[in-house]
This record gives sequence, structure tokens and C-alpha cells, in this order.
Amino acid sequence: MSKYSVPKRVKSYTKVSRSNNENDSFFDNIKRLFIVGAACVLAGIVALKLYLAILPPIANLSDFKPNMVTKFLSSDGEVIKTFNACTFSKVEANEIPKELKEAIVATEDKNFYNHPGYDLCGVARSVVENAIAGRVVQGGSTITQQLSRMLFLSNEQSFSRKIKEIIIAAQIEKSITKDQILTMYLNNVYLGSGAYGVEGAAQIYFAKHLNQLTLAEMALIAGLPQAPSIYSPFNNLDLAIKRRNQVLLRMYKMKYIDKETLEKAQAEKVHLTTMPQSYLLNKAPYFCDRIMQELEKLGFTEQEISQGGYKIITTLDYKTQIKTNEAIVSDMNAYGLRGDKNQAAVFVFSPVDGKILAYAGGKDYSKSQYDRVTQAVRPPGSAFKPFIYTAAVEKGVSPNDLIDDKPFTAGTWTPHNYGNKYRGQIPVYKALMISSNVCAARLIQYVGVRAVIQIARIMGITTPLEYDYTIALGSNGVKLYELTRAYGVFANGGFKVEPYGIERIESSRGKVLYSASRPRITKVLSTDTAAIMTAMLETVIEHGTGAAARIGKPAAGKTGTTDDYKDAWFVGYTPTIVAGVWIGNDDNTKMGGLTGGSVPAVIWRDIMKVAVDSIGSGDFQYPEVVLDGNPKSINPKLTSSSKGQSNQSRIEDEQFDEVQMVPVNPVEQVTPTTIKPTEQTSNSISTKSLPTQTTEPKSSAPIPAPVPQQSPIANTN
Repeated sequence: MSKYSVPKRVKSYTKVSRSNNENDSFFDNIKRLFIVGAACVLAGIVALKLYLAILPPIANLSDFKPNMVTKFLSSDGEVIKTFNACTFSKVEANEIPKELKEAIVATEDKNFYNHPGYDLCGVARSVVENAIAGRVVQGGSTITQQLSRMLFLSNEQSFSRKIKEIIIAAQIEKSITKDQILTMYLNNVYLGSGAYGVEGAAQIYFAKHLNQLTLAEMALIAGLPQAPSIYSPFNNLDLAIKRRNQVLLRMYKMKYIDKETLEKAQAEKVHLTTMPQSYLLNKAPYFCDRIMQELEKLGFTEQEISQGGYKIITTLDYKTQIKTNEAIVSDMNAYGLRGDKNQAAVFVFSPVDGKILAYAGGKDYSKSQYDRVTQAVRPPGSAFKPFIYTAAVEKGVSPNDLIDDKPFTAGTWTPHNYGNKYRGQIPVYKALMISSNVCAARLIQYVGVRAVIQIARIMGITTPLEYDYTIALGSNGVKLYELTRAYGVFANGGFKVEPYGIERIESSRGKVLYSASRPRITKVLSTDTAAIMTAMLETVIEHGTGAAARIGKPAAGKTGTTDDYKDAWFVGYTPTIVAGVWIGNDDNTKMGGLTGGSVPAVIWRDIMKVAVDSIGSGDFQYPEVVLDGNPKSINPKLTSSSKGQSNQSRIEDEQFDEVQMVPVNPVEQVTPTTIKPTEQTSNSISTKSLPTQTTEPKSSAPIPAPVPQQSPIANTN
């Protein structure tokens, strides 16, 4: 070893020392960076506080009154709803219960009485919490900041708006007392369902004045400002109760109430008014609720919508909507359907561009906000039959082919025509015109259940459909919205269009913030099939079960009545307008002898007369479809014999009533896969050239997955 050589141990130690020095240097830099950053933040906070300290107060703030805010307009320029913060019932500080003030403070701003209008630590904390969560989970605004936003600012989510909010909050604190700030906040805050201020909320939700509220009711109201539509007891009672109990727990933790009071209030049942006040100006409340949902999907919060000063132009046709409101009440009253449980729903839209023209989810919004257009799932009865006939047409069946209108049995299922009336051999189009049950059963046996379900799916039905022959008679529930949309495919040359309600959104200064794009359109049926189905459905109105729906212009449609007369439907269309009407009881009880060809058809007629005059219509632009009641040739696929046709097909002078389904014992009811070939041969549409479809092949593709079914009974509290 050379005398100048360094031992290996020394070299190794030298490397470690150098590495440690580098690490120390790195951490020192981080510390310096942190110290400099913290110093800058502190300097900024000090500068901001100094600036806020010298701000002047706001003159005459206690006399401030907000301006008109967001408006919903129809397509023809009529105001259908106005969010107006000036419409609240103003209350003085001494009229607001101490418990309500405490509930609001405990929920919205626990340090309200101690901060100067803003809470910089709270803002910093919310920034950290939101960054960790990756979304907005904490607001960080004090009650004073929220008031400054309500009175002077928009709901724009930006750093500059937050700074303005803090500055104005500091000025507000210098202008009026804490008690005045809290009172002004409680008089202006939006609390859902058209309620501005706590007095309005007390009246709308409980039909009481503030001094009549229980602690539990005050806590429910105090839980609404964060998300009025989400926590509204009208929209979700369970969630509203959960939120109320959270408010009560916060009051307990802040020692506003004791343990016994907490437990008693949390156990109290909610008794909502059955007569909530409607919006001050709302000609289409169910439609406006839908517009609120569309706006939220576009990224607008409920508070932004109510206080943003927007001008929202919708697709609604004002004249058609007003007539819809009138026709539902007057036509139902004329038939004696005056009870709260007697309900109706109407959906009208354009099959060409998807614009929603009229919308009513119930008979009286002030008594029930449950939307029976999109939420109720009810059996459509014979209104479902067009899907069976569509599948048959797609398979090559002609409307002039003869079909046996004779008794029919499949396994243990025996459908019956109304009054057990059978007409022998009749053309397919007349089977639909008179709404024959046995003919629909024979057709679904011929085309197969799978084909019918697939047709219904592609045309827009998403609710669950049983793999069962009985769907031919409308045994499965559907939504009025989906059924009406599906009929639009017949009107629009086989194209399905997605309905929408917002045409344009403008800011308070007229800047266009949103403009509807081209509607989503999908080709789902051939034009020939749409033409044939339209020609057949025109006969339903001209000579069949839908005669009460005649409007003196080209129109097609179908009636529907369910077992025991629990639901009555009429869905029909012109080339430019599709309308669906449903009538039933919310408790699913019988309605006497009410059929789809009676009140629903009359309501449809009254609405469509106005809609056609307002929007316009014309002839269907389809190839001519000749419907021959006495065909010269007989298609052997559809009947085993053509004898006796000349006598049995002459049915034009008969009185047609909506058909009735005979209920099947649920234990004995069979699906197509359990029907044996020998049991249906004598009943098949064809016993010669038509291939008998007794069961669906096991190797066939599965039925499209159903959508979870919702309860059809409205909870109107």
C-alpha cells in the first residue's frame, strides 16, 4: 500500500458525509421556501386586514331591496316563472325565534358573533379540505359573506369573486349590527320550493308562521341553505330528516339545547302541509322543476339559478301549456274526477326537433309535486300494442293480412276481448283499430317476445319488461315520458329524438351563456314501417277506440286501459306534435269504467287543437299505404282459413269500447318458455306456412338489461 493512499473506510465515509451535506442543503432550501411563503401569506393577510379596516360603511344598507332575478320564459316570450327575492314576507329581528337564529348560526357560521364579517382561517381550511377531497366539500363563507353575495354579487366560482365577497362583508359589518345582518340574511336566503326567507319557508313547508314552529321544524329550515333542492322535504323527506338531525346535533354541541331536548326534537315526526304555496309566477311548475334539473346538469347550482339574474328561454309553447293546465282540471271535473288521488299527467313535444311544448306532472302542483311524467311507472294497457304490431310489420306482416279474432289460449293464459266479443277473421289493421286482445296475443306469439322487447327498447322504453306473452296487453309498467317519446318515432319517419327544455341562457347583461345544440336523433325504424304504423294508428282515431280524439286534422294514436280500469291512456301525434295523456289514482285503485277512449282522449283533443293552431301541422309525408277492408288475396301466414270473412269483417258500424284484460293468477301465469308446442298449435296465427314460435332458443342473445323500477305511487305527504 502506498503511503499516500487513503484507506477504503475513509473514502466511504467521505461519500456519506457529502451525501448528508447535500440532503441538509435540500431541506434547508425547503425550510427557507416555506418561511418565505409563510411570510408572504402573512404579509398578504396583514395588508388585506389593514385595507378592510379602512373601508367605509355602506350607506342606507338597512333599506336595501334586491332587484328582480332569474326568469324562465316560454319560447314565445311569456314569463312562466320568476325568482324574485322581493316577494318574501319580511320579518323583524324580534319576530324571529331565538332557537331559529341559533340553529342557523350553529349550521352556517358558528363564529358569527366573533368575526369581523369574514373568517380567513375558515377560508384557508375550506381550501385545504376541498383540495384533499378533489371537489367542493366545504364553503368557508360566513353568514355575512353569504349576504354580500346575495345582495351585491353573482354566484360565479372564482378567486376574484371571493375577494370581493370578503371586502363587501367587511363593509356590511361596519354598516349594520350583527343582529341586523342575521335578520337580513334570514329574510333573503333561498330555502327551496319558491321560499325566500324563513317566514316564506315556514308557510310553504308547514303552513305556519315563525312563532308557531317547533324546534324540529326550525332545524329542518336551518338545514336548507346549503342545498335547498337536495334537502327539501318535498323532494326527499328522509334526507331532509337526516339533515335536520345534524342541525340539532350541532346545536347540542354548541350548548344551545340539552340532551333531552335534542332527543325529543330528533324523534319528532315531520308534518308537512298538504297545501304548499306555489311560486309567485309559475305557469308550468312541473316543467320548471325539470328545467331546474337540466340547469344543474349544465353546471348551475340552485342558488346561482335563483339569484343569478339569468334569462332562461325554454322550448315551452305558452298557449299549449295554459290549455294543458285548463284541460286537465275541466275535463276531469266533468267526469267527476275531483279527488286529490285522481291524477293526470300530460307530456307534449316535437318529434322533429325534440322541443318540449307542454308538461304537467299532475293535476295540482300546490297539492303534489310528484312528477307523474318521468317518475310514475304504470301499466299502459293497449297503448303498448303498437310495439307488437311494429315487430310484426318489421317481420313482413301486411296491415291487410287477415288474422283470427277468435278465442285464444297459451298455456294457462287466456286473454279475452272486451265483452267476450270475437269477430272471426279481420285485417291486421282493424285488429289494432278495435284493440283486439286476442289478435295482439297471436301476433306476439308469432314474432316472439324477444323481438317485441327489442323494438320497445330501441324506440325508447327503458323500464323493466317481463319475458312474458302478457306484455302484449300492456301488463308491465312504463313511464308516460318514455311511451310518448317512443310514439314520436312513428311520427318522425322512424327517427327517435331526445326531448329537451332549455333553448338559451342569457346573463343579466344579455350575454348568451348557453345555446342548445342540435338534438340527438337516432334512426331506429325504417320509414316504411313508420308509414304503415301511422296509417293503422290513424284508423284508431278515425273509426276505432280513439274517436273522441278527433281534431279535424291528420292524426294517429292509440288508447290504453288497464285491468280493472286502474289506468287510462291516450298517446297520439300529428306530423309535428306528439302528446301523451295518463289518468289514474295515486293509490292504484279502480276508476269505475274509465277508458283511454274517454277522458284521456278528450284531454288530448282539447290540448292538440290549441297546439296545432299555435305550432302548425300538416299531412304526414309518407308513401301511400292502402288499407283494404276486403283484401282480394289472403296471406296464409296469418290465418288457417279465410272462410266467412265477408260477414265477420263488416264491423264499421259496431260500437267499440276499450278492451279489458282478464287477470291471471300469479301462481299459474306462465312465460313463453313454459308454453308447450302442442298447447298452442290450434291457436297459432298460422298452422301451415308460418313457423311456430313456441319458445325462445336458449342460445338467443339475452334481453336488454332492464332499468330498476320506481314506485308508481306518489308520496304527497
